[in-house]
Amino acid sequence: MRIYLINLARRPDRLAAMTAEARGLPLTRIAALDAASAEPAGIDHWFAGGGPLGEIPRGDKCCLLSHRSAWETFVATGDAHAVFLEDDVRLSPSAAALLTSDGWIPPSVQVVKLEHYGPPGQRVLLNDLRPVGEDFMLGRMLSRHTGAAAYILSRGAAQALLGETRFNLPVDHLLFNPNNSALFASLAPWQLVPAIARQTEFVGEKSDIDGTRAGLRRWSLRYLMRELVRFGYDLRLLPMQFMALRRGAKFIAMRTD
Repeated sequence: MRIYLINLARRPDRLAAMTAEARGLPLTRIAALDAASAEPAGIDHWFAGGGPLGEIPRGDKCCLLSHRSAWETFVATGDAHAVFLEDDVRLSPSAAALLTSDGWIPPSVQVVKLEHYGPPGQRVLLNDLRPVGEDFMLGRMLSRHTGAAAYILSRGAAQALLGETRFNLPVDHLLFNPNNSALFASLAPWQLVPAIARQTEFVGEKSDIDGTRAGLRRWSLRYLMRELVRFGYDLRLLPMQFMALRRGAKFIAMRTD
């Protein structure tokens, strides 16, 4: 399984850190689109004017298109699966064993989320839990667990994503948010438990694109309306999630191995 690393040209420090994190696994570097220098004309035509979460910040747009470039590179190979990493992720010592081969991924699984995103102990609703070796489990995701710093795609999933010609969500919501993503049901992502990756923003360093979000996070009526809309989307899934719980799904506390 090839590992594609999305890395900004101006961050050779992160490339060096990720090379060490990979513990000998070969990384295929994908040049990230830099929000600090990218031309708006080459970015904005890929995105709808609005979406379920409101305006997409410039940095998040460039992030999605960087992932898209990695998906294109993967599909051009004959590989069945690929790993996608952002350059600010920290990998657990056991990551190398899982990322060497795709033999542990069930044939029906198209997307595997490898990271724990959010606060310690964040709970994610998972169904159809199944073992992966002695130390891990896979569960079908039924609730939102965003972050796209570490995941696996099947060839079919990458082709489906490349079939999208216009986006209305950031890449992590597109992949891992059932509340808003029209693709979530068909991609049917699974979560690895425990996770083997954690973004550095949760261990002491902010993302390079965080600054492009600042204006949209500033308190205002617009901000309040956007948050109310997001809450409404969360509420909409409650009946389905309640039924899933009755049928055996479980809220699993996330942690990193």
